[in-house]
Parts: sequence; structure tokens; C-alpha cells
Amino acid sequence: MTKKHQSNGDDPIEANLKRVYDEVIKEEIPDRFKDLLAQLKAQDGSKGNDSGGATQ
Repeated sequence: MTKKHQSNGDDPIEANLKRVYDEVIKEEIPDRFKDLLAQLKAQDGSKGNDSGGATQ
């Protein structure tokens, strides 16, 4: 069997992946996703009071 690649910090692919990941983590959640999450939370909170149909 082959050994797993040991990172020594010299791999440019690994460095670029880390850079891109860090940039994505710093991005704010888009408003449309925040709105969707709010709708889902409201729908989940009213499950017991509703027949389960989606409302807009």
C-alpha cells in the first residue's frame, strides 16, 4: 500500500484550495438564503397548526 501524502506546505494545489476555502468562509450568506431559512423556520414552527401545505 502507498502512504498518504504528508503535507509540508509546499503543495501549490493545497495552498490554493485553502485560500479559496478561506475566501468562501468569509462571504456573507446571500439575502435570498436568509429569506428561505426564515420561511422554513416559520413553516417548521407552524407544523402542528397547519395541514403541511407550503405557503408563499
